[in-house]
Formats: sequence, C-alpha cells, structure tokens
Amino acid sequence: MFTIGIDYGTNSVRALVVRCSDGAELGSCVVNYPSGQQGVLLDPKDHHLARQHPGDYLFGLKKSVRGALAIAKKTQGFAANKVIGLGVDTTGSSPIPVDAHNRPLALTPKWKQHLDAQCWLWKDHTSHREAAQITALAAKHRPHFIAKCGHIYSSEWFWSKIWHCRNVAPKVFAAAHSWVELADWIPSVLAGINDPHHVVRGVCCAGHKALYADDWGGLPDKEFLALLDPALAALRDRLYEKAYDANTAAGALGAEWAKQLGLPAGLPIAIGEMDVHYGAIGCGVAEGVLVKIIGTSTCDCAVVSATKTVRDIPGICGIVKGAILPGFYGIEAGQSAVGDIFKWWVEVVCRGDGALHATLTAEAAKQSPGQSGLLALDWNNGNRTILVDQLLTGLLLGQTLYTTQSEIYRALIEATAFGARAILERLKEYGVPVDRIVCAGGIAEKNPLLMQIYADITGCTMQVSGSSQACALGSAIAAAVLAGAYQDFPNAQKQMTSVQAKSYRPIAANRKVYNQLYTLYRTTHDAFGGVNKSSDLSRVMKALLALKSASQA
Repeated sequence: MFTIGIDYGTNSVRALVVRCSDGAELGSCVVNYPSGQQGVLLDPKDHHLARQHPGDYLFGLKKSVRGALAIAKKTQGFAANKVIGLGVDTTGSSPIPVDAHNRPLALTPKWKQHLDAQCWLWKDHTSHREAAQITALAAKHRPHFIAKCGHIYSSEWFWSKIWHCRNVAPKVFAAAHSWVELADWIPSVLAGINDPHHVVRGVCCAGHKALYADDWGGLPDKEFLALLDPALAALRDRLYEKAYDANTAAGALGAEWAKQLGLPAGLPIAIGEMDVHYGAIGCGVAEGVLVKIIGTSTCDCAVVSATKTVRDIPGICGIVKGAILPGFYGIEAGQSAVGDIFKWWVEVVCRGDGALHATLTAEAAKQSPGQSGLLALDWNNGNRTILVDQLLTGLLLGQTLYTTQSEIYRALIEATAFGARAILERLKEYGVPVDRIVCAGGIAEKNPLLMQIYADITGCTMQVSGSSQACALGSAIAAAVLAGAYQDFPNAQKQMTSVQAKSYRPIAANRKVYNQLYTLYRTTHDAFGGVNKSSDLSRVMKALLALKSASQA
C-alpha cells in the first residue's frame, strides 16, 4: 500500500509517493510556481506585500503528482491503483478569496491581475495595522481569544489579512463570497467541492490563525467581529462552524482530478494542515520532542497531551487542541525569516548564487565564536515569536572597515540561532517539555555549520530528520492513518519516520563564548523590541519604516 503527500511551499509544490509499511520514498517531483518572482507576486512600492496566483497551485498539483507517480512506477511492485490515500500540507495563514462556487477570484478574467484578489501568502505583512487593532480590541473585549496565541494577533494571520482587504480593496472584498485557507482549498479541489460552506476545515489553520476554539463556539462571535467591521461579522456566516483534526477526512478524490492525476477515484483525502504541522509528524513529533522546520522561515512545533493543562504562553503562535497530532495540544512558535535572511545576504546584497553560499559557508566555518566582533538581530521579516511584531527590522552591530562577507554570513546564522534559543527558553519557562530536538528542511540537512552553531548556542543536541521531505512525508502518514494502514499516528510514525545517524552536540568551549554573546543579543533584542522600557529603542526601527513609506509615497 502507498500514499501520496503533497507539500505546498513558498516557491514550489512537491509530491511524494510513500510506501506505508516503512516510509520508503519511491518517487518525488518538485514543480516551481510559474508566476511572479520565484512564485511570489510582489509590489516594489510595498515590501510587506506577498501574494500568489491560485492557478499556480493547480498547475503544480497535476504536474508534481504525475511526475512523482512516473518515478515511483520504476519501483517493482508499485502501481497507481495501489495508492490508498492522499495528504496535503501548505503554507499558512494563506487565505484565498473565493466566489460562491469555491472558485478563487483570481481565476476569473475580471480579477486575474488584481493583487488583492490573489492568495494572501503567509509572509504578507500588509495588515500590520489591522493586526494591532485586533490585538487591542480583543485585549479589551475578548482577552481569552488572544490568550492562546501569545496575547498578540499577527499580521501573518487570517482575520488581519481579510480586514486589510476590506480596507484597501473593498471591491475585492465585496466580490468574495467567502475565504478559504490554502490548506483547506487544495483538498476541497481534489474532492470536487463547489461550495465554500462545504469545505472541511482543518483545526490547525482555524485554531492557530483564525482564533477558532470549540471552547467559545468556534470562530470569534459576530458581536466581536462587528467591533472590527460589521462586514466581517456578516462574513462569519459564510465561513464555517466547525474545524477538525487529522482523524477526519477532507473528502474523497473526485472523478475529475482522479483522471487528471492518474489515480483511482474515491481515495480518502487527509485533512489539510500547515506544512510545518505535517512536517512535525514526518519528523516523529511526540510529547518532549520539539521539531524545527528550517526553511525560508522557521517553525517550532511541540505537542502536549490533551489530558494535561497547558499554561498560556506570551508571544507564542498558538496553543490549539487537536492541532498537529490528534489527542494533543499543538504548540507553535517560529521565526519570520531564516533561510530568507541568508538568501538576502548572498543573492541580493552580494549578488551571488548557490556557489557563493557554499564559499561563504566554508569561510565562516573557519571562524571561531566571537572572532568577528559582530552581533545581528534576526528580524529582517519582523519577529514572529516572542515579540510578535512585524514592524521590526534587521540589525547588524560591530562591523568595521575590515569586516568580510563571510563574517557577516556567520553573524546572520548566529542571529537566527539566538532567536531559536529565545523561543526555546520561553517554551521551557512555561512548562513545555523539550527533551529532544529534531530539525528538518534543506538547510538542516545540507548545512553542518548551521546545525553545530544551533547546538552550541541552544545547548541542545540537534538531530536531523531521516527524510529530506518531512512535510510531504507527514502528509503521506496522515493519509496512511486515514486510509486504515495504521490505527493511529504514533504507530504510523514509529514505522514511517526516522532520524539521521549523525547528530550535533554542543561544544563546551563554543558554548561559553556564545553564552556571553547571547547576553548581548538579549540586551539588544529587549531594547529594540521594546521589552526593556528603560532603554526602549523600538521606535527607531518603526520611525525608519515610516520614513521609508513616506518617501515611497
């Protein structure tokens, strides 16, 4: 028996054919999104904007699955009719405005070129003002709404993006019958669902991004939404009443897409989850195991048994019952930019390519901790955890006339590791058990220097997932459980996941220096983040952004 995991990332979609008995990966195909800049639609007048064309998702869906199947067919014993289920993971929160037939507005001629009618990609931060207003109003009128997401609502999330669309593009908002998260929309397309009200919504996106909880009746109540905008209150009736964990199917593969993909109709489709959540499953997440999915950004995922009480954690991305693994509270944190920061330095500033990444990494590996005298903040795309402030920017301290490209490259790696340590300390402070850390993603697999620096700075041994495609693997595992190949997720994970033999342990001498650097990092972090009111420098970054915006206008 085999399943297929379909993983929608920031720049591409990947399909993976997996054998249920042991997690062996028989065929994989990656398809880059054809639109925009590496698949992302940008606006040179607003660096906060990031959208994607929904048509790219459908193009990539067909091409990636058929490509993965073609490779898998080279393995003896495999046949498409032995596939028993599909799973889908995507970025999030990436909501799509759709019409009454569940068709994205951007797939209609009228709205095809309109940026606000596209999918609002996870890293779109244009709604930072709306996010701040949601935080303020919730703190006053519904404090329990934001208690589970660290007491601060983010511009990366569902309601702030939709409200921003209402404010800046009222015609698009009026044309949208409903909004569907990408993670929910792809399974609905595969299942042939033509009514957004019938789309089966996953609790991962609903709980972590849309303030959903069964404890208060699902989505935020209409009275609260009316405090934001009466139009949002009216929209609530056109969204959904219930969200489900990964024990529930999103539907069954319809005849149309079965034919396009070359698969049997009627296959169960696992509930859509965010890439990092299924990625955590693909890394063997369990209570005490923290999973770090390191990519363009980083997401940290942990679970705690639903039979226990989890304290509210300030600055966290969410504590949601049923998220990630059924039967557990899913806890998410993360950093808004990691790989994106290295990419910016090498490809934008240094005008290099993959070869320069390798060169700078090799040069940086020869340096010792503290040798460059540099310290950086990892906020080039804002701070997701623990400050939850997208109006923060990157910072580099200590450069001289002799500072080199590779020294800055290493300082940027160290900055992301310091940010990771801050998150880890916050989780432990509030009682989340972390006995083991498993990392996934191309950076974790291909960059030993980064992994060693992370071990030295956090003081934790870093393991690497046995799969280089953990998110797609997690989706395939969910499909295997749903299709009945396993009775539950722990049993499926035991058979289908692994970690690499090599791990990265902290080096005592390096850790001693990094502890001193981390103290300086936290001093700078707290001053520019507005935590330390006696030395609050948070207005500096915001004032620079305001001047930038005024100049562009």
